[in-house]
Amino acid sequence: MSLLAVGTVAFDAIETPFGKTDRIVGGAATYVCLAASYFTKNANLVAVVGDDFPEEEIRDLNNHGINTEGLQIKKGEKSFFWAGRYHNDMNSRDTLVTDLNVLADFDPIIPESYQDCQFLMLGNLTPKIQQTVINRLNNRPKLIVMDTMNFWMDIAMDDLKETLKMVDVLTINDAEARQLSGEYSLVKAAKKIQEMGPKYLVIKKGEHGALLFGEGQIFSAPALPLEEVFDPTGAGDTFAGGFIGYLASQNEVSFEKMKKAVIYGSALASFCVEKFGTERIKNLSQEEINNRVNQFSSLVSF
Repeated sequence: MSLLAVGTVAFDAIETPFGKTDRIVGGAATYVCLAASYFTKNANLVAVVGDDFPEEEIRDLNNHGINTEGLQIKKGEKSFFWAGRYHNDMNSRDTLVTDLNVLADFDPIIPESYQDCQFLMLGNLTPKIQQTVINRLNNRPKLIVMDTMNFWMDIAMDDLKETLKMVDVLTINDAEARQLSGEYSLVKAAKKIQEMGPKYLVIKKGEHGALLFGEGQIFSAPALPLEEVFDPTGAGDTFAGGFIGYLASQNEVSFEKMKKAVIYGSALASFCVEKFGTERIKNLSQEEINNRVNQFSSLVSF
């Protein structure tokens, strides 16, 4: 079934204890679409870049079966740019530069060819833009998944709560879940957040796995112990892409399918952190993905 992803396509400059990059391609929608492309060949992208964005990178997305008709290219303007430095534990980072550039006045235009989308992934954008996307669709998708962050909780909580009423699944990390709910216990936090609108909640816990809440049930997914983690940038977006991409491939929304989607999303995210940026997730084989999923399965079998 068709999938629509709305978010950022951008440049990142990343520094970790293992190395440093200059400008490489990043952005939430980039990671989401690349991950989803391993499950569905009907991935559609809505984002904005400047004319500094390389044509070969757009061709790369097309070669993955990603439709870029909805990618706006602003002449004479620059693409969104973010630079950050990770600490030794790789769980915390410092933002060094944030240049919004074309993102400052991004108006998401939904092409007519995207209007039949059944699965919608709203990347981490302002809650108002996320609402705009939903309102511009002729028909409500079968499933709407939304990502957000603490920044919007700090400056746009009212807008965020309005958006939460419109979505089916929210994906956030544990610190964000606690901030949004005002509860330290993640079980209590999940109940409060679900009362705000989302039927399902995914709480990402980085190197400690993920929790799925929904239909009165809880599923705990492990994280795969890796020998080396080079770059966590985009891991959460890769998880989201694998998650919704798998669900789109199954064309079914249920807690049981979401449990599998969490594992597939986690598997894709585990590849992402092995190299800088999108390098690792650009050229995966189905055999690699299946083997990685089997590794996750073995962690919880007894």
